[in-house]
Amino acid sequence: MRLHRLEITAFGPFGTTQTVDFDTLSAAGLFLLHGPTGAGKTSVLDAVCFALYGSVPGVRQSPGTSLRSDHAPVGTYTEVLLELSVGDRRLEITRRPAQQRPKKRGTPGFTTEKAQTWLREYDPATGTWAGLSRSHQEIGEEITQLLGMSREQFCQVVLLPQGDFAKFLRADAEARGKLLGRLFDTRRFAAVEERLADLRRAAEQQVRDGDERLLALAHRMTQAAGGLEAARTPVEGRPGDPGLAESVLTWAAVARTEAREALDITGVRFTAAEHGQTSARAALDAEKELADRQARHADALRRREQLTARTPERDRHQAALDRSLKAERVAPALGLRTDAEREHAAAHAARERSRALLPTDLADQGAEHLSALEHRLRGELGGLDAARRAERRSAALAEERTALVREARADEDALQDAAGWLADWEPRRTALAERVLAATDAAARAEHLAGRLEPARRRLDAASRRDTLERETAAAEARLTDAREHRNTAHETWLDVKSRRLRGIAAELAATLAEGEACQVCGSTAHPDPARTTDGHVDRATEDAAYAAYTRADEARTAAERDRDLTRAAWSAARTEVLGAEPGTDPTVAELAVEVEELTRLHGEAHALAGQAHGAREALARAEREHEDRVAAQREAERRAAARTSRREALEGEQASLDEELVRGRGEFASVAEHATRLERKIAILVEAAGDVRAAELAAQRLKEADDRLADAAYRAGFTTPAEARDALVGEAERRDLQRRVDAWQAEAAAVADRLAEPGTAAAAVLPPADPAAAEAAHTAAERRLRQAASELAAARERATGLTGLSRRAGTEVHRLGPLREEYDRVARLAALTAGTSAENERRMRLESYVLAARLEQVAAAATARLQRMSSGRYTLVHSDARSGGKRAGLGLHVVDAWTGNERDTATLSGGETFFASLALALGLADVVTDEAGGVRLDTLFIDEGFGSLDEQTLDEVLDVLDSLRERDRSVGIVSHVGDLRRRVPAQLEVVKARHGSAVRLRTGGDALSG
Repeated sequence: MRLHRLEITAFGPFGTTQTVDFDTLSAAGLFLLHGPTGAGKTSVLDAVCFALYGSVPGVRQSPGTSLRSDHAPVGTYTEVLLELSVGDRRLEITRRPAQQRPKKRGTPGFTTEKAQTWLREYDPATGTWAGLSRSHQEIGEEITQLLGMSREQFCQVVLLPQGDFAKFLRADAEARGKLLGRLFDTRRFAAVEERLADLRRAAEQQVRDGDERLLALAHRMTQAAGGLEAARTPVEGRPGDPGLAESVLTWAAVARTEAREALDITGVRFTAAEHGQTSARAALDAEKELADRQARHADALRRREQLTARTPERDRHQAALDRSLKAERVAPALGLRTDAEREHAAAHAARERSRALLPTDLADQGAEHLSALEHRLRGELGGLDAARRAERRSAALAEERTALVREARADEDALQDAAGWLADWEPRRTALAERVLAATDAAARAEHLAGRLEPARRRLDAASRRDTLERETAAAEARLTDAREHRNTAHETWLDVKSRRLRGIAAELAATLAEGEACQVCGSTAHPDPARTTDGHVDRATEDAAYAAYTRADEARTAAERDRDLTRAAWSAARTEVLGAEPGTDPTVAELAVEVEELTRLHGEAHALAGQAHGAREALARAEREHEDRVAAQREAERRAAARTSRREALEGEQASLDEELVRGRGEFASVAEHATRLERKIAILVEAAGDVRAAELAAQRLKEADDRLADAAYRAGFTTPAEARDALVGEAERRDLQRRVDAWQAEAAAVADRLAEPGTAAAAVLPPADPAAAEAAHTAAERRLRQAASELAAARERATGLTGLSRRAGTEVHRLGPLREEYDRVARLAALTAGTSAENERRMRLESYVLAARLEQVAAAATARLQRMSSGRYTLVHSDARSGGKRAGLGLHVVDAWTGNERDTATLSGGETFFASLALALGLADVVTDEAGGVRLDTLFIDEGFGSLDEQTLDEVLDVLDSLRERDRSVGIVSHVGDLRRRVPAQLEVVKARHGSAVRLRTGGDALSG
């Protein structure tokens, strides 16, 4: 990787664009980057890192800090452009961080613009740059892949911080491990350690879980074996114990054996109890059967005595049943006589009712006479049909004539109303048309006024803002004047304090000297005459306080100037908006308010009138439709009047012909309908009376025939009179009850005879009385013994079954735990070995430390080649993996002194020796990291401070080593304050500090050495 060109704009202390030509600097192979403190030397290196990785090293990229220069003018973007070569590719990277910029529209102020990145590649064939990407992520991945280094590795390899490597030489193994781990990215080895530790913990947890399950099964087996000898000696052990599985299986086998023996014993007891219960049950059944037979015999004797007492009652019931059976043969004749008598009574009552409705002369007439009179009246009724039709037609004609009269009156009223309305039509239509025209004109006028009103309102608002901003601008000018005066006073104070401190800086540096330690200026360890402080001496804290006050005053001045500019810009914009299309006038707020008020009034009136346009059009349309409807209604009414005249004449002629027919049909009645109704009522009375006469005669004949049949049936059944037969007849319910009583007596007599005839019952009656209570007590005791034996057998069987199942599960769990325990042993051994805690790891080195030790050994070998040259062959760096006290080994670093032959720790080196040893270590580390990162060639390196601690001879040797890097076409930049280097290194990049921002100057050849 070689740097060609760097452009820095508004970045760090650089307020304007600064260009660094690395090609010119690299031509000499060795160049010097120098300048006063705070000028921005480190910012040049930060810009290179920012261009490549989008961030800067260390705390300079911490939250709350900004990369933008405070000296940059508003509107200038903070930007870094870097042109470099990687392999055979030439690239250009441009980056802009997120930053504030003025708003382009809307209210005055600032807005945040997002970070941007561009990546281009040079095409030698066409001589042009081609854009590759504008994505932050894609460009970051591309650069990291090309360089093969992260930002941390780049800062340690390309930007060599000597102070960090001096700390590295004095650090312990833990601190060295952290630095080397970041550079060589040994996270994968640490991940292997963590992974093995996780696997060990997971395997251990699985084994412990299995042992806990096994102990839980053992506890359950102990509970299941309650009452056995094995339950008194449960399994002892904890999860993870090696012999736990064997102990559980052995105890389970003993418990199963005892459970099977207990099961056999309880089985024998159960069989004996079952035989005793069977014998007791048989004895109880025999005693109950004897008691039952004796009770049956006694019950039969009691029931026979009761039957003997009820014999007379049974004879009476039987006699009543016999007489009822004879009366049943007379029952049909009795039913017919009763029905005939009921019909005769009903027919007689109907005859009396119809007789009351007949005239006196017809009350005693027969059915034939009444029927003849009915036929004569029906003929007379038939002759009235035509008259009734004429009467109905006459009523319809009367209703139609009445309707014609109503229609005539309605049409006459409608004609009069239409004539009156049509007489006023023309004036009304003219007035409505004028309303429509006025509303249309008002709408056009309202639109025109609205176009003038809105600009007038905006001018009024702008005038109000103009006056307010004019006052605010004057106040901002006053604040800016005060801020400038305060800033100038603070600046002069700071410069005065700084010059006073510089005059006494020698005394301040002398205060830090210690006997035997090198001077920071001359490098000497002898201090014969150190400077002394004088009256009025200013220390660094006073200067920093003065500078901080000046910085705050300058920031306040910048903020006041920015506020003044923003307020003035807003005032100018408001005034321009007020002038509008009349730049020659500058109206006041009062004038514009009067104008807006007048336009608002006129617009409101026009708008209100224009709002009536739709209603006016609708009213005109409704009036025209009503005019058409009234004209049409007038014509229709005239047509209906002519039709009614013709219809009225036809109706009057038809009514005249109907009146003659109606006179004949009414007779002496008011109407034909009344006449017909009277005839229909007489006919109905005659029909009903004739029917009642015939029904009464027929009912009397049937009653006489029923009396004859009843007398004959009673005689044949053996009764003297029909009344005697009627008394002997009983109802169906009573007869069934008598039969039930007789049948019950006979069934009871048969059952008693059968019971007394049973052979077993008679034999039991002569035996002693039975005692079932004693037999029941003996049976209950036998059953209690059987239940207890069955319970003991079930418990023993359940215990044996449970122990067998739990033992099987315990065996399965032990079988399953075997591979897990083997896996845990293997993983635990590997984890302890990689973590450095195993006895097999004699030096207690972790895996990551082991890898880093190999890398450190490579770094020490690469650094020794340069260190021997810098120290004239005296010093050699060697790696040591010896343990120090109780700490782990692997990352020790010693120096071998060829003059004494002793090997000692690098922390014992002096200041100058530490510098060139750390420089050699940094260069060696750069070579190793480069090879580790994929062999990307690093053609540009930077080395930070530390040269002031070297004497002249050692400085020459160090510069020779650095100069030898040019043999591999490398360029090395030295960042230093040492004045002697300015005379020794001709190519120089000077950073100059000024009030308005820093700048860079490129010096080469004699110009640099003379300057």
